[in-house]
Amino acid sequence: MTETCRRILEEYQVRKSTKQKLRFIEFLQSRYPELRLEEGGWPRCRNLILGDPDSAQVILTAHYDTCARLPFPNFITPKNLLITLAYSLVITLPFFVIPFFLEFLAVRYLPGDLWWSPLVALALGLFLVYYVFIGGPANPHTVNDNTSGVLTLCLLLDTLSPEQRAKAAFVFFDHEESGLFGSSRFARLHAKGLKNKLIVNFDCVSDGDHLFLVQSRRARKHWGERLAAAYQPREGKEIRLERSAFCFYPSDQMNFPCAVGVAALRKAPVIGYYMGRIHTARDTVMDERNLEILAEGTARLLETVQAK
Repeated sequence: MTETCRRILEEYQVRKSTKQKLRFIEFLQSRYPELRLEEGGWPRCRNLILGDPDSAQVILTAHYDTCARLPFPNFITPKNLLITLAYSLVITLPFFVIPFFLEFLAVRYLPGDLWWSPLVALALGLFLVYYVFIGGPANPHTVNDNTSGVLTLCLLLDTLSPEQRAKAAFVFFDHEESGLFGSSRFARLHAKGLKNKLIVNFDCVSDGDHLFLVQSRRARKHWGERLAAAYQPREGKEIRLERSAFCFYPSDQMNFPCAVGVAALRKAPVIGYYMGRIHTARDTVMDERNLEILAEGTARLLETVQAK
């Protein structure tokens, strides 16, 4: 792990509020003076860019904003969408049941016409979901989600040769946790040059022995063979090249036509591949081997790209 990566892991894990983000941005600018902000939109996004995304042949990305602390993990099973949806329903349902139960009591026991009370109950439920999942206190531990993706980009910036770096642009997205807003804005601003340009997005890559590369149809068509050759497993580590049509992994790569989402998964009987711990104080697992595998694979991938 480089000095930059170590400092981020020890001092800059919380990047939720504007003040926390600006503190992190100042640190990155001290390490990479060429870093610039692409700022604007709603909510106000501060995407961080190194290199020229309009001329680069590969764009390497990760979101740097971090999430609210939840009492339960954000549980994702990319190969079993039914379990992911069922789990999401179970954890959000109480936030609507409670307001509607209060609405039932109000209608039953309070005098007067309360035709508006279901609307109030629905609004309260939506507010509770927003506050708990997005607007609540910052999670103090964000090693996997997504400090690991940030560290992967920094490791690449610190270890790639000047020739390799010249072939890529590096983008740290803002506001992924609140709805992929940073990457959506970036995609709109740079749409003209993104048709077949490869986006490789690193999100939650440090906790799990199964490294998924979830490819869009266009990425698989134009880059699939090179991706398969570049990213190689190590002992105890599996590389899986998956099609996005059959593997649901929600992250910033979904905003781009030619993209790969990279994530680390665990595996268990019945449920198969899964991601847990994230969005909780238990998000503390940093397997540096994953980052090394991804950095080495990305370096090999860039070697296959001809310099302009």
